[in-house]
Amino acid sequence: MSTSPTAPSSDDLSLGAVVSGLEAARRRVAAAQADELRLLARAQAIAAEQTARIPYVAGREREMPARAIAADIGGALRRSDRVVQERMHEAATLVAGFAATVASLADGAIEVGHVRAIQDAGRVIDDPAARARFEQAALTVAERETVGRAKPIIAMLAQRIHPVPMAERHAEAATGRRVWIRDLDDGMAELAAVLPATLAYAIRDRLTQFAREITRARRARAAAAGDEAAAGDGAEAVAGDAAPAVEPADDPVATDTRSTDQIRADVLADMLLTSQAAAPLATGAIPADATITAHVEIVIPIDTLTGDGTEPAELIGYGPIDPETARRLAAGADLWERVFTSPITGAVVEVDTYRPSAAQRRHLDARDEHCRFFGCRRPARFCDHDHTIDAACGGPTSLCNLANLCTRHHTLKHATAWTVIQLAHGILQWTSPTGRVYPDIPRRVLEFTADSAGGHGRDGDRAPF
Repeated sequence: MSTSPTAPSSDDLSLGAVVSGLEAARRRVAAAQADELRLLARAQAIAAEQTARIPYVAGREREMPARAIAADIGGALRRSDRVVQERMHEAATLVAGFAATVASLADGAIEVGHVRAIQDAGRVIDDPAARARFEQAALTVAERETVGRAKPIIAMLAQRIHPVPMAERHAEAATGRRVWIRDLDDGMAELAAVLPATLAYAIRDRLTQFAREITRARRARAAAAGDEAAAGDGAEAVAGDAAPAVEPADDPVATDTRSTDQIRADVLADMLLTSQAAAPLATGAIPADATITAHVEIVIPIDTLTGDGTEPAELIGYGPIDPETARRLAAGADLWERVFTSPITGAVVEVDTYRPSAAQRRHLDARDEHCRFFGCRRPARFCDHDHTIDAACGGPTSLCNLANLCTRHHTLKHATAWTVIQLAHGILQWTSPTGRVYPDIPRRVLEFTADSAGGHGRDGDRAPF
């Protein structure tokens, strides 16, 4: 293959040209993926046409057209005919049921991950009109957000539009809860469980808190022993903690080198088999009376909370949960926060609480939910409240000049050529070193806009973002 003598080498491209080239390449890839879906759907249609000409009494013969076509395509693409046959069926379902989504993929406005998120959330909506409303709302989100951020919003939109109440579907799904085991190699096995989402997320959160306490204790011992490398970034914060006078070689905490994932797995096994996380309690790394309580965040509409409505609540980080579970969790919560949103834009306008705390912090955490660098999902409770215009440069400590940023993106803002300004309704407008502009819209504003767009066509009115 020859190249044009006038075409610039990739080694000579500027950063701006590299980013532009990647944008164009991604659009071409998305268009090719849409073409592939449509061709596979057409292959399925041809198989259906051939099958229709075979009498129903022929039995197994009716399976042969799809098998033959899948084998032909598999040979051309060097793929298993079984995989191709499954993809033909999936593509036909997608092209027929989510035509606007495939068109958006062909335009390069979304990527294949968005397509899967929309299909997975919308496949349970059988009514064509309701599915069309959902698809339009979902595309409003998908065309503006990364797959990771879009997925829970799309799931919430599907639950709101679904004709069967969430409570009924959750009750039926909960009957399928179970635990199972799958054998692995080298003396290992995989333990898995299907549980209500609130319980699963609470279990993971509690295991994570145990892991952090164990890691914190390890850093404290290292700091007390003067081992700065082992103490790591957390040494300064915990160096003042008392450390037992134990020789390092005999101290199981100081010599603990497990990763966070390994600690979580070990604590899970300890707690299921012995009712406690044995190692840290036995060594005094975690005080015996220091109970670790799982932490989950639930957003519940006021009508659902009072029992006057059936709109699903949301488990932050997961998606929709049934109203009854949300009400039960709210009844036992130590702290409630009331979030008031604008009926026009969906933006958070005020936050109130039944227990005194910092009003601005409550407002920002309710508005942002996570780090406000576009695409990041780091929860707000692990973020810094950053001044958009630095306080050192005269930036006010006010809601219109504050936003949650995780450590990674807080550092990026201050240490690189990335810049950001804050617009109305908490919208952040990031500008890259190459001059590209990336708006980051607060979750509730985007979800409200998408919900409102559900009744319009793809070319209907859009919010001025």
